[in-house]
Amino acid sequence: MVQAVALAALVGATGSLSGCGLFGGEPDPPPPDPLAPLITGALDLAARHEAAIAAFPDLADRLRPVAEAHRAHAAELSRVTGTALPSPTATVPGTDPGAGSSTALLGQLREAERQGREAAAQACAGAPADRAALVGSIAAARATHLEVLR
Repeated sequence: MVQAVALAALVGATGSLSGCGLFGGEPDPPPPDPLAPLITGALDLAARHEAAIAAFPDLADRLRPVAEAHRAHAAELSRVTGTALPSPTATVPGTDPGAGSSTALLGQLREAERQGREAAAQACAGAPADRAALVGSIAAARATHLEVLR
């Protein structure tokens, strides 16, 4: 009987040790920060605006401040979440800002901003109190960007 108890204790101890990585298994990495997708979204929006400026330089005065705001949001989100900013990309996949008119391009940017505003509003609703103000201000900024793009 004593041997059975000792054996059960040994199995229980090794069972708990196997979860700590002692026997070759690495512990699971922590999940990504729930605000990390907002970083990618902000950088994507900045790149879209910058591509639009390259295609239609006459829109630069209107779009450059918006692109800069998105880059600033990404930098602050990166700081708050401890997430490294990804390397910048030259173009936004799936877009061709040179195709069509500037009016059509502004419509595409408005839709991207609308989707970005919705994503930020959803993230704000689920964000902890210490991050809600930042995410709420990003959602509000994206709402004002819609007005700039009219």
